[in-house]
Amino acid sequence: MSAFPFAFGVNEFTTQPWSFEDDVRHYAELGVGAIEICEAKLDPARVTEQMRAAREAGLAISAVQPKVRTFFASRMAPEPEDSAARVAAFGDSIVRLAPEAQGASFVMNTGAAPDGNMHRVMDETVRHLRDMAPLAEAQGVTISVEPLNPTSVNVESAIWTIDQAMDIIAAVGHPAVGLCLDYWNIWQQPDVEGAIRRAGDRIFVVQASDWRTPFSATDRLIPGDGAIPLGRLLRATRDAGFKGTCTVEIFSSNVPDSLYDGDPADVIRRSRDGLERAWAAT
Repeated sequence: MSAFPFAFGVNEFTTQPWSFEDDVRHYAELGVGAIEICEAKLDPARVTEQMRAAREAGLAISAVQPKVRTFFASRMAPEPEDSAARVAAFGDSIVRLAPEAQGASFVMNTGAAPDGNMHRVMDETVRHLRDMAPLAEAQGVTISVEPLNPTSVNVESAIWTIDQAMDIIAAVGHPAVGLCLDYWNIWQQPDVEGAIRRAGDRIFVVQASDWRTPFSATDRLIPGDGAIPLGRLLRATRDAGFKGTCTVEIFSSNVPDSLYDGDPADVIRRSRDGLERAWAAT
């Protein structure tokens, strides 16, 4: 079987116990190819310095997780409540961070639907993205729409399938807006492999972890340690034409066996091994 077909990246939520500087140093030492930056780990007074340090350490910046990444309120970022303020905050993150993250994709999702009005959320998300896409393009970055797992519906998101995200992307109709494909979020949807292949060149970001029945809203496993058929999803992603970074994104809070209590370096090593084994088994 051929070698793993994607660059290997790590999202900073995966190494929550480390600081930004720890992430950069250890990722480089461990041979990680790309970093997915979480704005929450940046010092607002040293953003440029920190992001340059990541690139100088040999890490590509594949994606960015803004502090406010939903246009409606969410559990992870409940403030500000006003949608206009949230849209402005997302745009501000693009303008501030894009100069040091050229080519990266800024990940977003809808937020929770007020009063369960998913139709409103999808319509307004399309409208806001139509306004935001030219800004992202002018700044040299893109925006990725991420459908979340059904466990997050009406808490973090109004969409939970690849097809729903693709409907938004198609309605926006701008080349700077594509898909964030997080296997943990979408692996249970019907015909998931077909949906991945149909997404084709609109896949901008790929994230991997593994699944067990969650003990909390932030409970993910190291790739290869759970139920997700990662090999098949990786194969479908390659078939779709994706040639970028496969990023490990793990949350592990409020669980009895938190990965955050162990060695983050071991989590990275095991994650790389798990992805390579999953690919080799296809």
